[in-house]
Amino acid sequence: MTETVLYDYWRSSASYRVRIALNLAGIDYASVPVDLVKGEQRSPEHLARNPQGFVPALEIDGLRLTQSLAIIEYLDETRGLGLLPKDPALRAKARALAHAIAVDIHPVCNSSVAAHAREISGREDGVERWMQRFIRPGMQAFETLLGTFTQSPYCCGTAPGLADICLMPQVYNARRWGVEIDDLANTTAVEQTCAIHTAFADAYPDACKPA
Repeated sequence: MTETVLYDYWRSSASYRVRIALNLAGIDYASVPVDLVKGEQRSPEHLARNPQGFVPALEIDGLRLTQSLAIIEYLDETRGLGLLPKDPALRAKARALAHAIAVDIHPVCNSSVAAHAREISGREDGVERWMQRFIRPGMQAFETLLGTFTQSPYCCGTAPGLADICLMPQVYNARRWGVEIDDLANTTAVEQTCAIHTAFADAYPDACKPA
């Protein structure tokens, strides 16, 4: 069988999501670090894997896949992870919950975007201010959307789903940048549940930081 290889960066939210999904699927993989701080994502070698110069990139089943949500969808469909409800209406709502983070909060809080914000602002605390400006309102909206589901105990049911996979990396970023989220009761309840799940714990950035 072809070895599964994940090209990732330990603090990348998108990579974090894929690590969780791979763990939920029980897939052993080799991790190849791509250091975003050193600019390795712009190397010819990595651009050959992903012309966008992003992480993650995943080699699996003889394929090379990019974009975290597309990768997770592939794993869900080929490994039967059940990450979304079967009912079409609930499925759409659960996907919207996940996208509220992965499509709306994450892109504007990408490290390269935040670094540019610091550059044009000329402020040393520019990144922190930028992150706080966008993460807090996004997480408040997520909390409201999450309130339409019953946490039992995950975002949308009794098992981890796509929304949980997207949530935990964003929670990590919120806490990293000093964003207040402890008042978001539903969100923090899910956080506590996911934190003790092995698939999430083993994907946690500090557990995946290269030595």
